[in-house]
Amino acid sequence: MINNENYSDPTAQGCPKDKRTTMGTLRIAVFLFIVAAMTSFISIQVYGENASPKLDHFDKRHFSRAHLHKIQVLQHDSVSTQKHAKKIPKAAEADPLVYHVTSYGADPTGKSDSTDAILGAISDALNGPGHGVLYQGIVNLGGARVDLDGGNYLISRPLQFPLPGRGNLVIHGGSLIASDNFPNDGYLIDLSPASNNATSAYNYEFVTLRDLLLDCNYRGGGIQVINSLRTNIDNCYITHFNTKGISVQGGHETYIRYSYLGQHITGGGDPLERNFTGTAIVLAGNDNSVSEVVIFSAAVGIMITGQANLITGVHCYNKATGFGGTGIYLKTPGLAQTRIVNSYLDYTGIVAEDPVQLTISNSFFLGDAYVVLKSIKGVVNGVNIVDNMFSGSNSGVEIVQLDQSNGGFNEVDQVVIDKNNVNGMKLKSTVGRSSIEGNSSSWTADFNSVFVFPNLIKQVQYSFITNDGSFPVHALRNVSGNTVVIQSQVSATATVYITADQSN
Repeated sequence: MINNENYSDPTAQGCPKDKRTTMGTLRIAVFLFIVAAMTSFISIQVYGENASPKLDHFDKRHFSRAHLHKIQVLQHDSVSTQKHAKKIPKAAEADPLVYHVTSYGADPTGKSDSTDAILGAISDALNGPGHGVLYQGIVNLGGARVDLDGGNYLISRPLQFPLPGRGNLVIHGGSLIASDNFPNDGYLIDLSPASNNATSAYNYEFVTLRDLLLDCNYRGGGIQVINSLRTNIDNCYITHFNTKGISVQGGHETYIRYSYLGQHITGGGDPLERNFTGTAIVLAGNDNSVSEVVIFSAAVGIMITGQANLITGVHCYNKATGFGGTGIYLKTPGLAQTRIVNSYLDYTGIVAEDPVQLTISNSFFLGDAYVVLKSIKGVVNGVNIVDNMFSGSNSGVEIVQLDQSNGGFNEVDQVVIDKNNVNGMKLKSTVGRSSIEGNSSSWTADFNSVFVFPNLIKQVQYSFITNDGSFPVHALRNVSGNTVVIQSQVSATATVYITADQSN
């Protein structure tokens, strides 16, 4: 504290006393203002990292009281919110649309019949709340699920959907086993309506059957899908069927993925293989897909009677061709529009009746497996069998064969069978290449050992190269009997390269 009475200023000498007093008071005020400013600056540096600059001019105790008040307000609001939440009626909470079959009395041990219990769960799911519509006339069930709770359930009659016109439903997570009195013509899961009061052109849409094991007990089939849209059959194991593992009739876009089907449970080389019967998958509809599927026992792996289907990543070792089995059978004479790609035909092959628009590519044929083009009305058009691998036993089996027991193929157009690599089997193609070297006036190339179709050559290209640089007149003289003849006007030492094609 500065004492004004003892304060003296040398510059103030000669000034009146009252003026000196005024100036002294002014200097004291300036000094106190500087001290206060420095104190404020120090306060900002100390608290600047923990407080907003807008609060730095507040007293610390004032800030603490304000912060405490804010916390008390937040706590009060939180308590009020919790009290308010407790007052919401329970009826307003959304119930999950999951129907547990055990809650309906289904026996997960498989000792007693669970048919009625599971049908009860399915019926409640189909009659559950709707969330608008999918395709016209199909109620959107909002993803309702029928949960099998990981159990094994004995079924005495088909689990047939009681009413049509529903979609967005999942049945998953368990095993169904047909009882000894299950009907021989039934399916464990039947997506065909028991009632006929349909309001849509299709029965169901976006129904998913997932993570299921279906044991048909050699009585009937596994899954039937009738006139439905966008059905998913995913990660299913279907066995012991005596009719069909999966049957798709009509509708569109049934996708069968990551599944395993076999009449008998075997890993191949079964001593009873010649007795296998039944068909693993039937596609009697359009626009369906089978992908990443293994078919390990059945007389026929996949039977296709509809158009525009896609088969990819399928492994068929269902029944060897030598025992009368067929891996994939296309019974679509006149219009197939089917693609078979990236698949594995293991000792069993492909049969296509009068194929029109068919592609078989990037697939592997093992154990003398081959492709048969079967004549019904003698039509084959728009067929590509390219970029495949064939492996056999050196027994002279041809990779592509014709079945003309009903008459020969008389309409052949846009057929390309080429660029297949072969080991231990006989190469067949629609494109033949040959080179002939010698001194002659006639050069002949016989393509009968290579060509698929008899007496059919539509295009020929050749190059005539003489050894001595001469240029004799030459021409194509004959293409009959799958034999190409090139003749020159005079004898010459030459090499003739010929490419003949059975396609346009």
